[in-house]
Amino acid sequence: MTRPEAIQVTGVSKRFGDFRALDDVSFTIHENEFFTLLGPSGCGKTTLLRMIAGFESPTEGSIALFGSPIDTLPPHKRRVNTVFQSYALFPHMTLAQNVAFGLENLGWAKARREARVAQMLEMVHMAPFAGRKPAQLSGGQRQRIALARALAPEPRVLLLDEPLSALDLKLRQAMRNELRTLQRETGITFVFVTHDQEEALDMSDRVAVMGEGRVQQLGSPGEIYEEPVNRFVADFIGETNFLPGEVIETTGERARVRTPFGPEIVAAQTGVTAPGPATLSIRPEKIGLGDEATGTVLTGTVVSRNYMGGYTHYTIDAGGVALRVSRRNAVSHSEEGFTVGREVRVGFEPGSVRVLGQ
Repeated sequence: MTRPEAIQVTGVSKRFGDFRALDDVSFTIHENEFFTLLGPSGCGKTTLLRMIAGFESPTEGSIALFGSPIDTLPPHKRRVNTVFQSYALFPHMTLAQNVAFGLENLGWAKARREARVAQMLEMVHMAPFAGRKPAQLSGGQRQRIALARALAPEPRVLLLDEPLSALDLKLRQAMRNELRTLQRETGITFVFVTHDQEEALDMSDRVAVMGEGRVQQLGSPGEIYEEPVNRFVADFIGETNFLPGEVIETTGERARVRTPFGPEIVAAQTGVTAPGPATLSIRPEKIGLGDEATGTVLTGTVVSRNYMGGYTHYTIDAGGVALRVSRRNAVSHSEEGFTVGREVRVGFEPGSVRVLGQ
């Protein structure tokens, strides 16, 4: 069953003088979806979020909310709220007053307003601190209050502009879980902007990977990680090995390709229409070492070894080609490992390779 469309972005472009921040962007966000705009600084993701919020207007194209155009509506007339990176809490107000602020502006009756504030503070586990001021809170607690204030007026869409970037690693991980839980509990469409690929993969139903003002790929986290459509996406999402290859022939979504190691393999391909040079992408965790080396098997030398707790990362020199390999530490850090200078078997299966057009 197809879910209703919450946001429709159609042919949107945005120019600031001679600079084109967005270039003919089109996509749809479904109701009750956790949707993420992911990309590096300057890719246009925050500009797009500000257009949905009403703080910027498209130079070309249109944006609709649940089927109704909103391009000419001021921000306060859109049922859209925004959580900013800086939280933007009022320092002179208590937490309860911060959450109630938007409800007062909307003219909610006192009893209804107080009930909603209590409900929101309870939802974000901040009810015992209702009388405190923002300066008395940690970064994570201020983030919760910013969320409560944004959710209180019952928006149909919640926009989140890199809200976790100022938090430390453990707190970011905890807040990711809380955000996902809040989205499921409220049923509100969340549109999340981040440059952090891990956040996007962890929380999202779908991700739009943006680069150079365009949507490079839109899909589920699994799709964009396992099936990148171009080199930009493969490089931005996670780590990967890029190897030169030569396409011999293509058949539908498969290509017969010669690897830099000599053997020909048949692998999934995107954007390749004719024989010729191509780029092969192989994720580090898809490459086996030692007894785990299968498929195309080579002999290489360990150049570097970096222990990272759950994983150990290796660089292997395989006939002059440097391969990055990630190996899960299933037993303990004292396993024999593959020491620097050691000769090892290294291998990958054809199904681990993605062939990308030049």
